[in-house]
Amino acid sequence: MKKTLALLHTTPVTVASMKELAARLAPGVRLVNILDDSLLADAIAAGGVTEAVRGRLESYVEQAVKAGADAVMCCCSSVGEVIDAARARTPVPLLRIDRPMAREAVRLGHRVGVMATVKTTLEPTARLVEAEARAAGKAVELRTVLVEGAFEALQQGEGAEHDRRVVAALEKLLGEVDVVVLAQASMARLLANLAQPPRVPVLSSPASGLGAALEALGQEVPR
Repeated sequence: MKKTLALLHTTPVTVASMKELAARLAPGVRLVNILDDSLLADAIAAGGVTEAVRGRLESYVEQAVKAGADAVMCCCSSVGEVIDAARARTPVPLLRIDRPMAREAVRLGHRVGVMATVKTTLEPTARLVEAEARAAGKAVELRTVLVEGAFEALQQGEGAEHDRRVVAALEKLLGEVDVVVLAQASMARLLANLAQPPRVPVLSSPASGLGAALEALGQEVPR
């Protein structure tokens, strides 16, 4: 019987990209996608996760388990800290898509750049990198960059403008750090638009996050 992985989304952008990635890397896993784009909108409007957002997200975790999920992964970094808090009372592995990326960033360098297009994602991701550094017994120097206007462009269907803004900010950041973390799974798309390979590693969360989910399910991780 196929294992079931439930993915929690706060934007339709990650639904499509994760479906495509899972079809390539995890064809033997049954995927369940749960989308509520009001979660991110409400968090952005409030400047952070509210109790209402927390409650709704926790209810989706519970519903995923009731639907037969063998593991649940949240694909949104803005609400990732809710997942951390709920892990102890969830009977199946409960994962953040961005944790493997943060752990790898700490392994790769001392100066870590964190890029986001949404402030409510930038700050939790920075805290996650710092937490992974403490767990590894390493000191890191964070350089955080909020790409103004890019998220709004993506919401309006202007993907090329989103990518242009993010790539411009990324090219500037590359000379200042040892490794760059793209805080949102939706930003992974821009890597295909770089004119040349980046001078330092640029990490995105979808592939490494899915790999961690496959490990949690006891599945082979493609190399």
